[in-house]
Amino acid sequence: MASVTFKGNAVTLLGNEVKVGDQAPDFKVLANDMSEVTLQDTKGQVRLISAVPSLDTGVCDAETRRFNEEAVKLDNVKVLTVSVDLPFAQKRWCGAAGIENVQTLSDHRELSFGEAYGVAIKELRLLARAVFVVDSSDKVTYVQYVSEVTDHPDYEAAVEAAKQAR
Repeated sequence: MASVTFKGNAVTLLGNEVKVGDQAPDFKVLANDMSEVTLQDTKGQVRLISAVPSLDTGVCDAETRRFNEEAVKLDNVKVLTVSVDLPFAQKRWCGAAGIENVQTLSDHRELSFGEAYGVAIKELRLLARAVFVVDSSDKVTYVQYVSEVTDHPDYEAAVEAAKQAR
């Protein structure tokens, strides 16, 4: 598993580490309207999936805003941000932040995404910061587990991987 810290302290990630070349695991999360969303709901599209601890923190806020800006430059790429924030909180945050190009999804109910992608932090019941690119045939083409949860991901590498995926 990836070695990850939160504010300098080692944390335990639940689930299986996802690697480039893997078939992307399915998951079941909630959209802002409480409807269930799975990986298969975006089948046939390239997906850039950003896992964050909470939209109400500085780095997560900045990350989601950055991917929202980048999303308009990406053809046939669905940008998803997954956190354990409640769907109501995500909806409020998106409205206040003017987020229109990223779909925020809540993993609060089952940690389905967190465990499927190996980003559920056991000690905190939050998601570790990570970025995945999944191509239109559901193969993982890019993975970054950010080693310190409070650090930013490599935006340029993730966006470039999404552009290259088919």
